[in-house]
Amino acid sequence: FILFFIFFFFKQKTAYEIGVRLVGSEMCIRDRSMPIPQSVAKMAIPSIISSLVTVVYNMADTFFVGQTGDPLQVAAVSLTNPIFILFMAFANMFGMGGSAAASIAMGENNKTRMKQVSSFITYASLGVGILFAALLVLFMQPILNIFGANTETYDLAKGYVFHISYGAPFIIWSAAASFVVRSEGSSREAMIGSMIGTVANIVLDPFMISILHMSAAGAAIATTIGNILASAYYLWYFMKKSPNFSILPKYFSLENRLASMICSCGFPTAIFSVLMSLSTIILNQILVTYGNAPVAAIGIVFKANMFITFLQMGLANGVQPLLGYNFGSGDTKRFHGVESYTKKCCLIVGVLATALFFIFRRPILQMFINDEEVIRYGIKMLIAYMISGPFIGILFTNMNCMQSAGKALPATILSVLRQGVLLIPVLYFLNGLLGLNGVIYGQALTDCITVLLSIVFWRKLSHNLYS
Repeated sequence: FILFFIFFFFKQKTAYEIGVRLVGSEMCIRDRSMPIPQSVAKMAIPSIISSLVTVVYNMADTFFVGQTGDPLQVAAVSLTNPIFILFMAFANMFGMGGSAAASIAMGENNKTRMKQVSSFITYASLGVGILFAALLVLFMQPILNIFGANTETYDLAKGYVFHISYGAPFIIWSAAASFVVRSEGSSREAMIGSMIGTVANIVLDPFMISILHMSAAGAAIATTIGNILASAYYLWYFMKKSPNFSILPKYFSLENRLASMICSCGFPTAIFSVLMSLSTIILNQILVTYGNAPVAAIGIVFKANMFITFLQMGLANGVQPLLGYNFGSGDTKRFHGVESYTKKCCLIVGVLATALFFIFRRPILQMFINDEEVIRYGIKMLIAYMISGPFIGILFTNMNCMQSAGKALPATILSVLRQGVLLIPVLYFLNGLLGLNGVIYGQALTDCITVLLSIVFWRKLSHNLYS
């Protein structure tokens, strides 16, 4: 984190010294004379830091629960991962869709439309969050049974789910708001909002789990409080600081196809998360037949591997406002330049991050829990998940390009394949063919296929865009 902050502020100093005048990140988006590497760095680095903050945020619960040394508590938290992923599905739909709509509106200089976008994602996020909270409380037992909870893990998982349920509105809105804030060019402010929630969660986790002895339930309370604080920050930003956005009810509108545009643009990312939740449920159901240790191991590996994935996802997401603005303004040459440079950066970052995790795989797993059986399973799983690590960023960049160009359907197809239509049958097939050793390679095999397909899809679409 320190290295990223140093690099970020070093870039600002260098820009000043060579005489480049910047007025916030919005100027970075609009200024076509700014070199592409500098534009990408200014937009992507805060986004990467935000993504890494999200990784730490997601790791925190598993990490501090793991310090209890109880694999059952780690397994319980792992079993509830699909709920958080499902929250992120709607947060990503409203956030990514709102970001794309706001970026296009900015390119068209339509400020009323921008206010309508921010107001819509606010009330839509809160409404969906309240609905989730009600469903989780009313149908907790059947939900946890579907997720694979057994007699050993049910009570622990129940405590976690109850306390995370009433945090749903804040979790969804704070995540969605960060995307929309970033689309205005305020990447640093979006990063600050994410860090507020994460720091609060990290500070509260050991207090709730170790001092108050609330186990998994304490981790959920810390998560909810962190998101409430992040939501308060974004409320202040929209009410007091943003020059273009508003969350006043008078701007909430379902007219002019606003809702359909936001949801359709964000749908590929949303379906990606929904299917990730479904595939995680199925994976846990398969793994629990081999015992609770593999379930605990996959929960740790999933969180650890997020570093490699989210590092590249943050890079790809960070340049989305640049892609959206250049497409909206008709500058296809710069659009292509941003795309090409981002892919090169993703490849370099992916290779380095994967190599780092491969070399230090055992120490990384031991950071979470010092249980030899869980670590033994975890090493095999982490190696399998890292196969697609060097180039998974190509998939995210291609999907962002498609969404920024208004081509939601092919991006949706890729999401459906990666986390559902292809992955789920692969998991069952490999489980039947090779057992547990086969199951752990399901995600990597699916990733490789979808990356290749994304290259084919985008090559065909971009031919028309650049011609």
